[in-house]
Amino acid sequence: MPEPRAGVAYNLKGTGTVLRAAYARTMETPFNENLLLSSATGLGGLAQTIFGSNAVPIQPGRRNQFNTGLEQAIGKYVQLDADYFWKYTRNAFDFSTLLNSTITFPVSWHNSKLDGVTGRLSTISLHGFQAYWNFGHTRARYFFPEEGGLIPQGTPLSNGVFRIDHDQAFQSTGVFRYQHKKAEWIAFTWRYDSGLVVSGVPDAAAAIALDPNQQVTIGLACNGVYATVAAPITACGGPVTSKLITLPQTGQENDDHNPDRVKPRNVFNLGIGSDNLFHTEGSKKFTASLDIANLTNKEALYNFLSTFSGTHFLQPRTILAKLSFVF
Repeated sequence: MPEPRAGVAYNLKGTGTVLRAAYARTMETPFNENLLLSSATGLGGLAQTIFGSNAVPIQPGRRNQFNTGLEQAIGKYVQLDADYFWKYTRNAFDFSTLLNSTITFPVSWHNSKLDGVTGRLSTISLHGFQAYWNFGHTRARYFFPEEGGLIPQGTPLSNGVFRIDHDQAFQSTGVFRYQHKKAEWIAFTWRYDSGLVVSGVPDAAAAIALDPNQQVTIGLACNGVYATVAAPITACGGPVTSKLITLPQTGQENDDHNPDRVKPRNVFNLGIGSDNLFHTEGSKKFTASLDIANLTNKEALYNFLSTFSGTHFLQPRTILAKLSFVF
């Protein structure tokens, strides 16, 4: 299949502006894990109903991708670099799992539409101070039906739109750093995440069906009473809430416009140190640093019951001290 690519950039002289645009037509190959198992269905392969197979071998994906962006100098000290992307894919690939096992395999959906913004706002070094802010937004929408690979449900799924766990409304990282005469320094980092999609627990009804340990993990509560391992929530006549995921109420979840997500979080890191502890001359010197990750000891999730990686918590407050000798 032809895979043309083209790009153009234009410098608006005297304005500090560079505009750019690009297009790519690409062939997307599916994931390798258990690809033969997913593709070898139907005549000559697995029987059509083995593992709920769809008898449709996975075909290569075809993607049209568009990028536009700009670089803009803001005065003498600040630089903005931003990009917007669109990715339209026919035969969009994803992963699935075989029932409740740890076996994963690629699947193919009818199509996907991914778009988003990425950007960076940064300063030059101003008497030892420097800062930058990275930000991004991603929509990752996939469209039924499933067109290739094993289907654990036994029949193709109905039409609709859903978002995968790459989808996040907004995320950003701000870094502020000051260094005094190439020696002592201090750095502060602020990270914000609006929350990834939680596809395994779409609403309150699904949360009630979780096992006791899983309910405790997400801080599940009925009318303000939290689940415990000894007393899980099996039914609830009032609102069902969670400390760590947004958890739409039963009937209010929408896979496209109101999916369940990890709750938003702000995380702060702090570091102090010296690149020349004793201010010695020459190449031999001592360096030292003290780094504190998750300064406020925020409890939060990266993901919950992810298809590929399970459940991951944000690391608790961690302090790391280092002393080094450079020669």
